[in-house]
Amino acid sequence: MNWLEQLLGDEWSITPAGGSTGEAYFAKKQEGKRLFLKRNSSPFLAVLSAEGIVPKLVWTKRLESGDVITAQDWMDGRELEPEEMSHPRVAELLSKIHHSKELLDMLMRLGKTPLSPTDIMTDIMNDLALTPHLRHHTGVEKAIVYLEQHCFTIEDTDCVVCHCDTNHNNWLLSNNEYLYLIDWDNAMVADPALDLGMLLYFYVPESNWEEWLSYYGIQATDELFRKMKWYAISQLLSFIQWHDMRGEEKEVEARLCLLEEVMD
Repeated sequence: MNWLEQLLGDEWSITPAGGSTGEAYFAKKQEGKRLFLKRNSSPFLAVLSAEGIVPKLVWTKRLESGDVITAQDWMDGRELEPEEMSHPRVAELLSKIHHSKELLDMLMRLGKTPLSPTDIMTDIMNDLALTPHLRHHTGVEKAIVYLEQHCFTIEDTDCVVCHCDTNHNNWLLSNNEYLYLIDWDNAMVADPALDLGMLLYFYVPESNWEEWLSYYGIQATDELFRKMKWYAISQLLSFIQWHDMRGEEKEVEARLCLLEEVMD
C-alpha cells in the first residue's frame, strides 16, 4: 500500500476493504474524514455518482505508473439482507438504472456493445473448456442443452445498462436509508432481463414477481419470463465456473443446487 500512503500522506490510516480484486481500501483521517479508494475503476463511476446510484465520487487521481485512483465518500450502512431484495425500492432503483440514457450513452462511449445470448453461450463454453469436470456434471449438461435449445436474438430488444451481478451483497443501504448499487466492474449493455432474471429467481418468491415488476414499471409477460429463466441459468453457469476456478467448493455446490431449482 506504499503508493496509497504516498498519495494521501501520513495523516491517513489505510485498511484493505476486501473484495475479490484486492484493489479497494478504506482511508480514515484523524479529524474523521473517511474515503473509499479503488485502483483503476471504470470512468463509468463518474456518471454513476452523478446519477446518485453509487456513493459520491470525491476525486480521481492518476499515478505516475498510469494507474487511476478514485475516492468516494465512505458511507456508514450495511448490505441488504436477501429477504429485503423483494422491497419496492430495489425494483425502483434497478428501473432507474435500466432507463437512464446518461448511463447507456457513457457505457457505449466506453466501447461496450450489446451483449447477445450467442456471446454469452460462447463465453460459457470457453470457460467450461478450462474446467472439463464441470462440463460432465449432469446438472450442467442439462443447463447447456436448455440454453442451446432456447437461445434467442436481441435484435428487437431495447438494450440497457445491466449491472450483471445483482447479488444482495452489492446493494448498500446507508444509515440515512439511501439505497445504492455498488461494484460496477462487470457492467454491460444487454437485455434488462439479464439483471431481472438473476434478481427475481434468486430472491423474490415467484408469487410476488408480478407485483415486484409493477414497482419496476413493466407488465409481466410470458416472453419476459422465458428470457429471465434463460439469463438466470446462464449466469449460474458462469458463477459455478468462477467459484470452481477459485476452489470455492461450497459456493459451487450452492450454485449447482440453485441451478437445479431454476431448471425445474
